[in-house]
Amino acid sequence: MDNRSGCLVGLLKLFLLDKVFDWLQSRFGFGQGCMGCGCGVILLIAFLIIAGSIIFGTNWFSFF
Repeated sequence: MDNRSGCLVGLLKLFLLDKVFDWLQSRFGFGQGCMGCGCGVILLIAFLIIAGSIIFGTNWFSFF
């Protein structure tokens, strides 16, 4: 049985991920903290990993 989600579900996930990422960047991201770094790099890496898992349909927690 194929348990992949549809196109609209993926677009909704990407939209919500974008809104959460924008909110987190405005609170903790680039330009915040010491020397303007903040947690922007960490948030960017997390965003890319989550976006990649949504786009390519990978499940990073499935080992079998």
